[in-house]
Amino acid sequence: MRGAAGRHRAVRLGKPWGLGLLAFERLGAEGTAYAGCHSRAFALEPLEVPTEALVREIRRFRPHVMTTYDENGGYPHPDHIKCHDVSMAAFNAAGDPTAYTNAGDPWQPLKIYYNLTFHKARVTAFHEALVAMGEESPYGDWLANWERADRRIHAKVPCAEHFATRDAALLAHATQIDPDGAWFKVPLEQQAKVWPTDDFELARSYVPVEDMEDDLFAGIPSDVPAADALATSGTLELAYDDLKERVA
Repeated sequence: MRGAAGRHRAVRLGKPWGLGLLAFERLGAEGTAYAGCHSRAFALEPLEVPTEALVREIRRFRPHVMTTYDENGGYPHPDHIKCHDVSMAAFNAAGDPTAYTNAGDPWQPLKIYYNLTFHKARVTAFHEALVAMGEESPYGDWLANWERADRRIHAKVPCAEHFATRDAALLAHATQIDPDGAWFKVPLEQQAKVWPTDDFELARSYVPVEDMEDDLFAGIPSDVPAADALATSGTLELAYDDLKERVA
């Protein structure tokens, strides 16, 4: 992340392995196979259990920004959908002094974004890059049968220099990620040319927002004590709210 990212705090809900994180906290439960849930699956946890655990971590770590999956989990993986539900519940509760009173002092993250990985413009760019290279593209059939509605991109964060780290983290999720799979067909140098950003959709913000951002901390005071004062003020009102209901 750019701009004030080195000073502000952010938390990403997703895969931590290989990212060089300073801290990582497990919230309990286990991963779920895409095809179904076992008895200890995260997807089957009562919402309030991981929500309280995440509220406690938010109040301990005190992020100014959160990112998570959209209401459909990016794609409808049950753990991703549960991650969305827990993230939004915790984002809404963390600043409420009446919620989870044994989980630390109230702290309101100022913005929460959805990670936009599977969107048509990006997949199209990868497909066209492979075709231009004379390579077979695994994305043609997917694009021909594309049914997902377009989502609004609010932030495009340049981060091509970190793509190798991102892929290492993804490959560490060995039970689900095929190292020879579709997402690794486009060489990193080509990805850096045709789509050098990570993209995000803004769900909620307590600070003014811009039409297009290149920094997830846009609108947050660059002075960290001032940003912290906002997060603990107890008087914040939403400046932007685009939370969507899940389509069954």
